Amino acid sequence: MSDFFFTTDPFSEFDRLQREMANLFGGFPSSLRSGRLGAYPPLNLGITDDSIEIVLFAPGLKADQFDVSIDKGLLTISGERAPVQPEGDAEARPYAQERFAGKFRRVIELPQAADPDKVEARYVNGCLSISVGKREASRPRAITVS
Repeated sequence: MSDFFFTTDPFSEFDRLQREMANLFGGFPSSLRSGRLGAYPPLNLGITDDSIEIVLFAPGLKADQFDVSIDKGLLTISGERAPVQPEGDAEARPYAQERFAGKFRRVIELPQAADPDKVEARYVNGCLSISVGKREASRPRAITVS
């Protein structure tokens, strides 16, 4: 017996398959170009009426260790996190490690409303916060009806 039951609309099965694939891979938004499970550093994306807000969680780094750029609607954040050497015995070898060390790169596709000339970034308490302003034409506005 088949798992596929066709209704009058054969394309509904493609929609169902797409939803199942999205659930399988965690349902990452399409704007995350490196949205694999366990990607480092983890990040949150948000949007307001005035801006796109990105918060990247990368404790143990310094502000000058990040390279942030925008090109053709893509926000790229890259850097490198050095491994931590155990204190004391120089011959100690790690038994298990969960802390990421090495080069990283995250790429986020920005919406068309993003204004690359209105970007602010700050690094506080292990969080890199990036705010990308929206273009004036894309902001919501009230229209008076007369």
